[in-house]
Amino acid sequence: MQTTRLYFIDAVRAFAILMMLQGHFIDTLIDPVYRDSAYTAYNVWSYFRGITAPTFFTISGLVFTYLLLRANQKGDVQKRIKKGLFRGLLLIGIGYSLRINILSWLTGYFNTYFLVIDVLQCIGLSLIILICLYTLFKNHSYIFSIVLFSISIICFISEPLYRTLEITNVPLVLANYMTKVNGSIFTILPWFGYSAAGAFLSTVFFRHVHRKQFRVLTIITFYTVGIILIFYSTKILFQLHRLTGYDLLYRCADFNYLFIRMGNVLILFGLFYTFERYLKQSIISKIGEKTLSMYVIHFILLYGSFTGYGLKNFFYQSLTPWEAIFGAVIFVTTVCFISFYYARTNHFVYSLASKIISLFKK
Repeated sequence: MQTTRLYFIDAVRAFAILMMLQGHFIDTLIDPVYRDSAYTAYNVWSYFRGITAPTFFTISGLVFTYLLLRANQKGDVQKRIKKGLFRGLLLIGIGYSLRINILSWLTGYFNTYFLVIDVLQCIGLSLIILICLYTLFKNHSYIFSIVLFSISIICFISEPLYRTLEITNVPLVLANYMTKVNGSIFTILPWFGYSAAGAFLSTVFFRHVHRKQFRVLTIITFYTVGIILIFYSTKILFQLHRLTGYDLLYRCADFNYLFIRMGNVLILFGLFYTFERYLKQSIISKIGEKTLSMYVIHFILLYGSFTGYGLKNFFYQSLTPWEAIFGAVIFVTTVCFISFYYARTNHFVYSLASKIISLFKK
């Protein structure tokens, strides 16, 4: 079986990172008086900003699992597993380090803020979980697909059970992965559901991408399922509740954002897969290869990682909409410039980490 590079994925990643950069900038610096649902522009911005995280998690699961399956086909899966474990742990480490204020620590002031969980830790842990699942089911390809699909659905439907979860008598470093009460931005549930969904899609691509009509059928499926999830998933959940009497289905339908966001992701996939041929050598695809570097750079500039001094310190909740838009354009351009000409690629970050680890081994 011949595997094919999925070029549209880089374009989706580029869209997601650019949306994240401008989203974080505007969300952090715009004056709260302009956060008004009466403004159509704000509603549109807010809606599309909500697509960013689901897209990142889905893409991470899809890309990583696809590479894992391809490595297995080449007889090089153990190397890929080791690399995946390293990257997962590295993402977790970077996620923690970006919230460390070194200057504050040097003055003797410590707090537990750096232990809150953000997107990098959750993606890193998701990769490690996917490796464990793959190891369990690597000899049962179709069961692996079913398990991934089932986990995704279960994560979404069971969300009301852990929506306001509080965990006591558990070390903070572990509890923060499951509860937001201590300040975590993301928790492993429900977000691993998107990574599992992406991993499921990767198994479909890996098996069938070489087939003649696969592209057309997949694009149609992306659009169809995406529309169903966006416009009808809530009705379906309510109907299932009426048929089964299962209260969890009602609670899920009553605050149904996970299935709707999954629908948004699929529509996005469909759009970029449709125009993949025009994106292979584009600047958009090149940006998609640098997402980690761009994320790290934007976090340092905006939130003041390590020093405690970032744009947030000087312009927090003070900008007008036009100032925020203009500033976001400059901010995104600056981050892209630094990433392209200094950090270069995600490989830069991984290589640097490998060199540091090698020094400790000596």
